[in-house]
Amino acid sequence: MKPLVLIFSPLIEAHRAQIAQRYDILYAPNAATVDEQLAACTPEVRAVLTNGPIGLCREAIDAMPRLELVCALGVGYEKIAIDHARARGIALGNGAGSNSDCVADHAMALLLAAVRNIAGYNTAVQNGLWRDGIPWSPNVSGKRLGLLGLGDIGGKIARRARAFDIEVGYHSRRARPDAPYAYYATLRSLAQWCDFLVVATPGGAQTRHLVNAEVLDALGPAGFVVNIARGSVVDSAALGRAVRDGRIAGAALDVYEGEPRPSPELLGLGNVIFTPHIAGWSPEAVQNSVSQFLRNADGHFTGRGPVSPIVGNAAG
Repeated sequence: MKPLVLIFSPLIEAHRAQIAQRYDILYAPNAATVDEQLAACTPEVRAVLTNGPIGLCREAIDAMPRLELVCALGVGYEKIAIDHARARGIALGNGAGSNSDCVADHAMALLLAAVRNIAGYNTAVQNGLWRDGIPWSPNVSGKRLGLLGLGDIGGKIARRARAFDIEVGYHSRRARPDAPYAYYATLRSLAQWCDFLVVATPGGAQTRHLVNAEVLDALGPAGFVVNIARGSVVDSAALGRAVRDGRIAGAALDVYEGEPRPSPELLGLGNVIFTPHIAGWSPEAVQNSVSQFLRNADGHFTGRGPVSPIVGNAAG
């Protein structure tokens, strides 16, 4: 009998079929609340596939006595009860690296679109306007990009930025001796230095509202914010006020507080653009993530262990 996998992360039929070739599956996409997760649980479940925003709560873990593996489809795992799972001896894995190229591509696309006002120019042309009388947008090349977070995704964003002749600096919990970029000990000092602040740090309680009014003021009236990490890292109300007051130039957000509906403070602003938390989604990226889950599951159930174990902690 094949191990039973409970899937909380939304997957297309073809990807569910790939998993079903090797495992029995229960599919409960978008089970983000405790009640929804408990309703999907069964004592026979031996593995759970979820994602960072949906997670896996303590109560659901306790409702599955045979549970021995929990995996996040992507890199994030902020709503998985990591410590509780470890206390139960449950193995943990994620999709680290499986969609990082896609996310880094999207981050650069957002940056280019925001700084060069692509959406505004498109609207102007469709309304019959031409370049005469339309404000010019600044260069992206030759500027300074500050990364909040220099993990796998942050590193790939940095390499793409360097191809645009952009100078890169970063802030994280600690400096990385192997990184060829300037380290800033505080986020405020990074924001003072850079023209573009790109958020690429994990979500969770430890990073909530790291990008606040003080950081935005340090970034200044010519600065742009790009967030492809988690919406909770940026204070939406503070960002909205900063854009409305001209204290920063604009923002491009793939993630935002209150998803799927953006915070009211950010709506109606021509220099804030959104995408629907899709930076890590492409046919290639999601296939990579599903394949990595299968490698994690196969490694666990054959005794080798997950190929990308979760080594950090998260609230829960």
